[in-house]
Amino acid sequence: MKNPILRRLSVALSLCIAFFIAISFPAEAQKNQAAAANPSAADQSTFLNEQRFITINGQDQWVTIKGNPAKPVLLFLHGGPGSPLTPYADQLYGSWEKDFLLVQWDQRGAGKTFGKNAPKELTPDFLSANPLTLAQMTADGVALSEYLIKHLGKKKITLLGTSWGSILGVEMALKRPDLYSAYVGHSQVVNLWANFELAYKKVLALAQQAKDQPAIDLLQTIGAPPYADPKNYGQMLRVVKRYERSRAQPAPAAWNKIAPEYDNEQDTQHRYDGDDYSFVNLIGDKKLNLPSMIADQDFMRTGLKFKLPVYFIQGAGDLTTAPELTTAYFNKLKAPKKELVLLPNSAHGHNQLVIDAQLKILQEKVVPKAK
Repeated sequence: MKNPILRRLSVALSLCIAFFIAISFPAEAQKNQAAAANPSAADQSTFLNEQRFITINGQDQWVTIKGNPAKPVLLFLHGGPGSPLTPYADQLYGSWEKDFLLVQWDQRGAGKTFGKNAPKELTPDFLSANPLTLAQMTADGVALSEYLIKHLGKKKITLLGTSWGSILGVEMALKRPDLYSAYVGHSQVVNLWANFELAYKKVLALAQQAKDQPAIDLLQTIGAPPYADPKNYGQMLRVVKRYERSRAQPAPAAWNKIAPEYDNEQDTQHRYDGDDYSFVNLIGDKKLNLPSMIADQDFMRTGLKFKLPVYFIQGAGDLTTAPELTTAYFNKLKAPKKELVLLPNSAHGHNQLVIDAQLKILQEKVVPKAK
């Protein structure tokens, strides 16, 4: 059984559902996956498939590198924080391996990285002594980028951040623009607290319109954010995700299938515990005297001047990171090249429309100019 700290923080899973991938798997995606599973023998013999721990700023962190070494490198920045894409990446992006070199990274506090460095018990003393910080995770991402460029013999790589990963992606792109060909943000967070406040207002209005009394009662009981208790964010986001599902292309179960090498009790527990650990660091917890790792995060103040191309992909039905905030940020930021793609029938998470939009931007905008 989980210790009391983990039991109290188990609502992290709700946020990870919100900040991870509300995914779908239509027939076209199945066709693409089948094609990727059968590359020619010549192509397959040249592909890389590296899966190992790499020491990043003094900590062993799990990184996989798959695909064609002659092609551009894509570094994916997963959501959560604490929700690694690695166990699901082959389902979503396997068809890209012939045209790109795909890098998945279990960030500090997530997945196999958390498991490698996890304590026997997640106690208040451990949380106090081992906080996650945005500065540290940004430094990790930069160090990994430098390693990839040297290890793979590239001049630059491309960043793809989603939700929480979009915070990390902007920070990395601003800190070291010389390392990246472009930044592609999906479900871009502008100011997490403003996003939460607007999400509450929108979902409460939708619940009232639908006469959804259980949702109305819950939302009115916890009130509008900000919250002192992380549990309230999880409760709110469960309602948000339910309404987002009605605003987006459905999410069949196939993309939720975990790759066999991650489908075991130990890795599952590490993902679960990493979700909790990362969630409480993201939000903060007054009872544990733990500050939020993004207490002052606001890209309308700190993220307006880019030295590299910036592309945003935004679901029109997104309640978690509202299109209004993303659009206002996009209109204000300065970059050598920028573009915003607003997708109908999409919400906060991935579906085939998102995957297709990412690929189109990469093929038409990024790859032709990549060095």
